[in-house]
Amino acid sequence: MIVSTLARRLPFYYGWIVVAVVFVTMAVGVNARTAFSLLFPPMLTEFGWERGVTAGAFSFGFMISAFLSPVLGRLMDRHGPRVVNLLGVGTLGAGMLLATLATQPWHVYATLGVLVGAGSVCLGYSGQGLFLPHWFVRRRGLAMSIAFAGVGVGSILMLPALQALIERTDWRTACWTLGMVVLFVLAPINLLLRHRPEQLGLRPDGDAHPQAAAPGTPAPRSNVVDHAWAATDWTLARALRTTRFWWMAIAYFGGLFVWYAIQVHQTKYLVETGFDTTDAAWALGAVSLAGVPGQILLGHLSDRFGREIVWAIGCLGFLVTYVALLLLGAHPSPALLYLMVIAQGALGYGMTSVFGAIPAEIFEGRHYGSIFGTLMLAAIGGGAVGPWVTGIVYDRTGSYTTAWWIAITVCVVSAFAMWRAAPGKVRMVAGRVARAPGPADARG
Repeated sequence: MIVSTLARRLPFYYGWIVVAVVFVTMAVGVNARTAFSLLFPPMLTEFGWERGVTAGAFSFGFMISAFLSPVLGRLMDRHGPRVVNLLGVGTLGAGMLLATLATQPWHVYATLGVLVGAGSVCLGYSGQGLFLPHWFVRRRGLAMSIAFAGVGVGSILMLPALQALIERTDWRTACWTLGMVVLFVLAPINLLLRHRPEQLGLRPDGDAHPQAAAPGTPAPRSNVVDHAWAATDWTLARALRTTRFWWMAIAYFGGLFVWYAIQVHQTKYLVETGFDTTDAAWALGAVSLAGVPGQILLGHLSDRFGREIVWAIGCLGFLVTYVALLLLGAHPSPALLYLMVIAQGALGYGMTSVFGAIPAEIFEGRHYGSIFGTLMLAAIGGGAVGPWVTGIVYDRTGSYTTAWWIAITVCVVSAFAMWRAAPGKVRMVAGRVARAPGPADARG
């Protein structure tokens, strides 16, 4: 009843209400998983386990998330974001609360790994990317970048506070506090969500219905480039037989590999390089601070110039990040730390602004949820393998140097794969539609 009333009174703005809910959901939900980087050092100190074993809990959670992604897509198609997100809230909250009882590695794997991983995939980029693209077309990149910027704002507010709490008390108290925040903040607001604007009698971008449009208003120019592709009823089976799907899978695997390899190991690496724990925690939060304007600007640019360009900029940002880390190992300095923070946040995190838009524009249709959920097998697999491989390489070599070079190579491969997927050759973004001289060019 409340949702229907809001939709009737605020038809143009309801899409932005959805963006605001996703913003808060991701601010808390994604950073609850990111907090593993801060929990990692005190757990190593308390338990004395190998880094590969301990970081493996984070990776194991990602693997569980990967296997759940296709199911998540089908669940979203059938029941919508309220069911998916509330399931994520309950699972993530339980994982954080139960982690306070951990005494063995398998306890950490079951709680901070399985439960937190399963919950965060519902509340994170994968879950929100399953339905948010339906609410916007022309402003899709901008809307998703604003919503996903919640991760950066949450990092700024939550991670330094969480580090301070860990230092004053212990990591178990931090887990308990975070679990309570997840349960009592996210559950109520996610009741406002719906899968598509049409369920509330609305249209994407807050547009008026055709009959309400002013007489003589020209119809919007089509953004379709490949009409045969766009006219296909894309099922999961059909999508899996295309090279575009597999190029996207490679790009997404690489993107999350380089993202989470550094996110999990960054705090420990900076401390070992010579920075204190406060500076290391600040860097983790500052990356997300730099990511907020970077994501929004790159999301807007993606609506004007194309999704592939922004993905390549994101890969370049992570490449510069890893080069800065290599240099920090030999010459630790504030200037290199700032370079790492800006490159990782302002450029690298820009990937999120096109994360959901790219598959939506290539495989738009009734079965998008199943296709996107399956694609997330590759993406989340990259997020799982990145921290694990990085930890294993360190345990074998006693240094992160080789791991950083592996990540640099993955950055290049990911950018190349997205150019091969070429979403702009299926549908043009709004900025390119505006510059196209006429329908003939749109047909390509």
